[in-house]
Amino acid sequence: MTLSLTAQRVSQDVDVLARAGLDLQTFFDEASASIARALPYSGLCVGLMDPSSHLMTGTLKYGSLHGRDEHDHEWGLVEYSQPEASSFSEMVHRAVPSARVSAGTADKSFRVEEFMVRRYGYTEELRLIMRDRGQAWGGIAFLRESGDAAFTDEDLALAASLTSSLAHGLRTGLLAGLAAPSQPTSFGSAVVIVGADDDVHQVSVGAEAVLADLKIHDEGIGAHGILGSLVGAARRYATGDSTRPPRCRIRSQSGVWFVLQATPLTARQGTAGDVVVTIEEARPPEIVPLVVAAFDLTARERDVTAAVLRGQDTKEIAAEMNLSAYTVQDHLKSVFEKAEVRSRRELIARIFFDQYVPRMGTEIGTDGWFAAPTPVGGAPIEA
Repeated sequence: MTLSLTAQRVSQDVDVLARAGLDLQTFFDEASASIARALPYSGLCVGLMDPSSHLMTGTLKYGSLHGRDEHDHEWGLVEYSQPEASSFSEMVHRAVPSARVSAGTADKSFRVEEFMVRRYGYTEELRLIMRDRGQAWGGIAFLRESGDAAFTDEDLALAASLTSSLAHGLRTGLLAGLAAPSQPTSFGSAVVIVGADDDVHQVSVGAEAVLADLKIHDEGIGAHGILGSLVGAARRYATGDSTRPPRCRIRSQSGVWFVLQATPLTARQGTAGDVVVTIEEARPPEIVPLVVAAFDLTARERDVTAAVLRGQDTKEIAAEMNLSAYTVQDHLKSVFEKAEVRSRRELIARIFFDQYVPRMGTEIGTDGWFAAPTPVGGAPIEA
């Protein structure tokens, strides 16, 4: 479909913004305002996604949805425990990145009918996966209220035309936020048990600091629907609808990366539905794939980068990959440009950033990771 002149200009504007090196908040603030010129909405929700697990790890909200976090926990549960054709977890696998759903139509959506309408009054939803080079980095929901016009075919086409630009802006916004703190911060680990009633029943000692750093409250499931998404996905895993426990990587307010994993508990004494969520500081091997993917490296560039991280020199890389030394240097030059560094040393520092570099030179613990310094609000954590 040929887009209108306004829609074409909006698509071009978003592409320019995506290449301006803006941080996440600034990029989506400006992009959402531009998009509204051609694709009006009542509310807009941007969901950040772990590209490996496709779990949502944070949200940005605009329009009438701005500042409304009271139902985020329920959204996460609905989105990941009851996947539909238009759920983000299903859309990431489809060739067409956009979809629309209306309340009261023959193709009923539990998410729209029982959640969006009842909780917010939104009756029209247009969804978009932000995808670039085969990887999904997030999803967007454009929302309209009862009485607003339904989303059109042109709206759907405009949204689809934005998928790569928005994904690019998200990726570069993620990289723009990487900054190693002067001193490593250790929060230790945390365990959260969510009951069948979807409330948090128990947390481990000292977990409050971790949850606060992740903007997760200990009352209810918490802000941004992070725990709700994990719990919903864990229950799908328990029923056999998915093949692995849900797991995602999240960067906290203080700049520390955490790995969150949810596991359904075995029913005892007639209870069922409890889920345990473990939260641990991420190790470099867990974060490197995410950051390297954000650099948008080619397959060959990723292989060269992995070899650099293993400490191999140009000659060794050339021999292992059956390339000439000149070709390896060309790949390295491209990697340096994309990562905005000038040397191998800077590349390693940029990839390992705050989880590894600040801890270099400290003692190694029994688990093979750096020995934990005194965590926030407590004594040193024993391995």
